[in-house]
Amino acid sequence: MDNVAAFLRYITAEKNYSAHTRRAYQKDLDDFMQHCFTSYQLKDLTKVHYAMVRDYIVALSKKGLTARSMNRKCATLNSFYAYLRTIDAIETHPLTQHKSLKATKSFIVPFSELEVDQALKQIDRSTFEGLRDAMVLELLYTTGMRQAELIGLQVSDIDWSQNQLRVLGKRNKQRLVPLLPSITNALKSYCDQRNAIHKATTHSFLLVTDKGKKIYPSFVYRLIKLYFSGVSSKIRTSPHVLRHSFATHMLDAGADINVVKEILGHESLAATQEYTKVQLPKVQDAYCAAHPRAKK
Repeated sequence: MDNVAAFLRYITAEKNYSAHTRRAYQKDLDDFMQHCFTSYQLKDLTKVHYAMVRDYIVALSKKGLTARSMNRKCATLNSFYAYLRTIDAIETHPLTQHKSLKATKSFIVPFSELEVDQALKQIDRSTFEGLRDAMVLELLYTTGMRQAELIGLQVSDIDWSQNQLRVLGKRNKQRLVPLLPSITNALKSYCDQRNAIHKATTHSFLLVTDKGKKIYPSFVYRLIKLYFSGVSSKIRTSPHVLRHSFATHMLDAGADINVVKEILGHESLAATQEYTKVQLPKVQDAYCAAHPRAKK
């Protein structure tokens, strides 16, 4: 087994990384291998030194990649060479002295509550397709789950009696996410129609296409663009914007940040605190309006 294959097996079996993450790592390593072969006729990645990595970063920059994207690719290389160092396949880690590029952090503007309401009101729920579309948007917005988590939902993940969902998150970690009673009722109607219309479906994935197949990323993106393009002028309309909207609206309404953290499936509170930055203008306004010194 070559080093790349062994590394990919390691992050899957030992580190419990998702299939999506594994594919991303594999693509990053494939791209780097192609660069090494094209530029240096080098196939053995254990012979790489930092000058080659630096040239790779320059090549990526010329292709127009952002600092954020280049940092992610370097993070893949860093993990790969740390693994090779652990198994004694190399003596020196080639990225030891590497420093991440300074990247401008992207700021996601969440949908407003009005925009979400207007998008949902557009959906014709009298058809199976409309009911399915509503379920996609409702689940993303009322649970804050990730797109991959939504796509991977099984019918058996619904706990009807407790109004909750079992969600398989990053690194195959499971968590229980509460459902609003109205969402549970809507899910029952959806499942009834799903079972009636797609009797021949052999898989157990909850959300299906018009042909009864498992939904996929571009399908979810298209739905969100379809229903939000007419009610929102925001440039970014994606599943992650709905996740961001869920967290922001929960915090705006006074939800405990630790509760939001658990529902989102964040490992650290720092990740959840990113959503509190949206509230900063409101905090500043309230501060200026209330503090005694602000009136002088």
